[in-house]
This record gives sequence, structure tokens and C-alpha cells, in this order.
Amino acid sequence: MGKMIKKNWNILKADKVLVNKLAFDLNVSNEIASLLVLRGITNYENAKCFFRPSLDAIHDPFLMKGMKIAVNRLVLAKAKRENILVYGDYDVDGTTSVSMMYLFLLNEGLNVKYYIPDRYDEGYGVSKKGIDFANTNNISLIITLDCGIRAVEQVKYANNYNIDLIICDHHNPGKKLPEAHTILNPKQLDCKYPFKELSGCGVGFKLIHGYSNYHKIKFEKISRYLDLLAISIISDMVPINGENRVFAFHGLKKINKNPSVGIQSLINISKKQSSIHSSDILFGIAPLINAAGRISHAKYAVELLIEESPLKAKKYSEEILNNNIERKDLEKSITNEALEMVDKKKFSSVVFSNSWHKGVVGIVASRLIDVYYKPTIVLSEHNGMLTGSARSVKGFDIYKAIEKCSYLCDKFGGHKYAAGLSIKKKNIDIFIAKFEEIVSKSIKPEQLIQNIDIDLKINLLDIDNKFYRILKQFSPFGPGNKTPVFITKNLCFDGEKRFIGSDKSHVKLKFARENLSSIDAIGFGFASFFLNHNNESIDICYSLNENTWMSKTTLQINLIDVI
Repeated sequence: MGKMIKKNWNILKADKVLVNKLAFDLNVSNEIASLLVLRGITNYENAKCFFRPSLDAIHDPFLMKGMKIAVNRLVLAKAKRENILVYGDYDVDGTTSVSMMYLFLLNEGLNVKYYIPDRYDEGYGVSKKGIDFANTNNISLIITLDCGIRAVEQVKYANNYNIDLIICDHHNPGKKLPEAHTILNPKQLDCKYPFKELSGCGVGFKLIHGYSNYHKIKFEKISRYLDLLAISIISDMVPINGENRVFAFHGLKKINKNPSVGIQSLINISKKQSSIHSSDILFGIAPLINAAGRISHAKYAVELLIEESPLKAKKYSEEILNNNIERKDLEKSITNEALEMVDKKKFSSVVFSNSWHKGVVGIVASRLIDVYYKPTIVLSEHNGMLTGSARSVKGFDIYKAIEKCSYLCDKFGGHKYAAGLSIKKKNIDIFIAKFEEIVSKSIKPEQLIQNIDIDLKINLLDIDNKFYRILKQFSPFGPGNKTPVFITKNLCFDGEKRFIGSDKSHVKLKFARENLSSIDAIGFGFASFFLNHNNESIDICYSLNENTWMSKTTLQINLIDVI
């Protein structure tokens, strides 16, 4: 594939005065200090909180609007021995949320079942079918997780059956809120909770935290769920700062020390040989969990995550692995078809087909953006209804753009950079025209060129063991704390280039370093660039990681762009 689209290298600038002072105060290099300043860390106390996130820093759950009402409703449900339904979305955030809440309530002696809607039959969010399930099973309380904030009609339907709902969600609320028993969502305009960017699982964890505080349950008892919470935070691409950084940091520690049986089986099946980092979650474990809901049914992911038998967990994880293999094949073929349908002249891409698998359209939308950098919607048709996912480019709010076309949609919801929607086929042509009109009028020319923000220009000689040892402590990485990106200029190859992967689209090579051994590099999708490139020097944009092979771990350059 090589360089598919034009990219701008944007070198970030850190305040030199702050850098020098911080370098002195922390006794670190100016390079490390610069990376910290670029992340808003300008003094010793900031640095201490950053490198040693403390669980003491998390907020009182009762600061969240509706928390007291929600906890009291749970207390009543336990006292009256009511049947409770934990209801969640079919993605990673949803399945980890449901697994966590189900296990907690079960361990606290409450009567609880769980429900995940079918992606194809019910679609995203709270469904009437799910409420009918609750009614049939004599359930009087539903706790929604990672969904529900826009379920106005569905909540009305539940109220007719005298079923109460506690909505735990983190998506943007609409103009009208559901008439639920209570709503927990820090994004409500009148919610004074200090941290607004919790994952769906994070909101659920605050409910658990609130209930535990009411019953004087020690935090250590609920910290067992931090591995699930960390996976949700990293997978859902919420900012890894504030409370999320604390949860992700300690959740990763748990994953590496004593993960739950289900998570351990996923680690085993992914054949990870070393410590689990945020990238291993994002590119390894999360796709496996998601594959169940994409190809089969997300309830199988929940079954795995709540399983206590290693033998059964192994069986479940093997089934999920097979789902993921199928997902990869589908994704590849649909992406190739979709690429042919993109109108290169337009400011947006909206493509659809009745033959595409609904479970992979979100991933395909992201792949299209990798090639044609513009707001993209990919839809799958079923019974006259088009359902799918939207993905955006940096700086462009695709949620607001779709909201302006929402009168043409049956359902929509999401975030600034990712959304889901359903449209009747008869409305699709009008929608495409309207969406293109909105995007063309509001998107800025610079938003159509991918910017790579670069932290530092460095020499390969600067990369030693001490530098990388400190760099590793910047993790966990994600939005709000992105993996540091570097550029180095005028590099020469050292030895042969090797082309790898089933289609030989990736490349492995080495770069020479004066007075030091050469450093390994890998470039995913860069084979065509290096096939046509002789051995003159190049400029590279990259991140650093470790590669473990045959029990040997080495430092490695991960190419992002080359010139």
C-alpha cells in the first residue's frame, strides 16, 4: 500500500523555559521534559500524578447527577428481591460493562440476568424486544450500560410495563431525555461530575462505587473489575487522562498480574509473550471481544468475560478467535469493494451495499479514511433499511453533521469522531446529497489533509535504554496521551530489506547508527515505497515499541510515514 494519502508533518513546539525548568526539577533529559510539557505536565506535582496515578484521586461517585437515586433504587431492589436486567451494547465497551455489572450484582446477592441486543435483529441501543424479554421474565428494573440516553420511546414502552430504568451512558444526550427512573451520564448539561469523558463501563463502575460506598464495601473489593474497565477505556478511544488514566493504569497492572479467567484466556489465544500494553488491548484483545458481536452474537463475549472455569474459557476464546478470522476476511473483501465506490471528487464518502456484513462496516469506514481522508459513512442494507457507521477526520464533528440530517434518519447516535445510524433506503439519496452539502460547507481545507503531530525531532543516537525506560512510563497511551511520535532525517539502511505478511505488503529493515548497533524497524503497508526506493537516505516519522520474538525482546522503530 505505501503512502496512500498526502500527510503533513506538524512538529509541536514546547515552551523552552518550562522544558528547561522541568528537566532540572525531574533530573531528566530535555527531550523527556519536552514530551511532558507537550502533555500539559509542567511541574513536579503534575509529573508525580502522571507517572504514579493514584486511586485516591478518583472522584466521589455521588457528585454525579442521579447517583443517589440510582443507588437507592438498587438498595430497594435488593431488599424486595426484585429481578434486575443488565442491558448493554454489543461492542467492547458494552460487553465489558455488562460483564462487570452482572458479576458485581451477582456477588452482592441480587437477582440478575443480562441482555445484549442482536446487532442484526435489534440494532444499537435499547430495543422493544429487550423490554419484552424483561417483561416476560418478571424483571422490574433494567440497568442500561453504554446505551439508553436516546431511548425516549423505548423507555416509554418500558414504563407501560412498570419497568424502571437506570440509564448509565456516556454518549451525547439529545434535546429530549428519556423518562427513566434516573440517568447517570456526566455529559448532561446540569451534571456537576468533574470528569466528563468516562467510558460506558466507567459510568457503570461509578454506580458500583456509589453502591459500595453506601454499603461501606471496601474499594479493594471492587478493584477486581478494573481489568474490564481498562479494556473498555482503551477500546472505546476515550481520552486517557484524568480519571480514565488512573483506571487504565491500575487496570493494566491487574491484567498483567492477576487477570480474570476470561481475559487470561484471550491473552493466551493472542499468543502475547510479554507484558500487556494499551496497544495490545487496542489491536489484539479488543478485536477478539468485538468479533463475537460482529460475526455471531455479543452474548458469547459476555459468557467468556464472566466465566470462572479456565477450560470453558479456553473453549469460548477459541470460538471467538474463529469469529475474528472470519471478520478479517470479510473486512478485506468489503473494503476492496467499497474503495471502488468512493467518489473521489466529493468532500464526503457515503457507500452502501445489500451484500455487506453489518458487523464490519465500522472498520471498513476507518479503512476508507486511511485511503481517502474525508468524513465517511458505510452502510449495509437489510429489508429496506440501511444501517451502519460513520467515521470522521481530525477536527470535523461528524456527529453534528449527521444531526443536521437526522430528520432523514430512523436512529442515530455517537461521538464527534464516530457515530452509528439507520436510514430507510428510500431516503438514502436525499441523505447523501444533504450530508455532502453540510460537509462541503463546513469542513476546512486543512481538515482534508491528514496531519501527523510530531513531538520531537531526534537523532537515533538519542534512543538509549534510559530514554526508552522513561518513555514506557508515559503509558497507557490513547487520545489525550498519544504515543510519542518522532522524526529523524537523513537515515541510511543497514543490510537487506525483508518484505513480510501474507501479501508481502509490510517491510522489515534496519537503520544504521554511528558508534551504536543498528536499530530494527517495521513498516506496515510500506512495502511498495521501499520496493521502488534505492538506498539513498530517507526521512522517517515513527513511534518506538518493543518486539518480542523467540523470548528475545528488542527495541523497534514503528514507521508512520516516510519521505
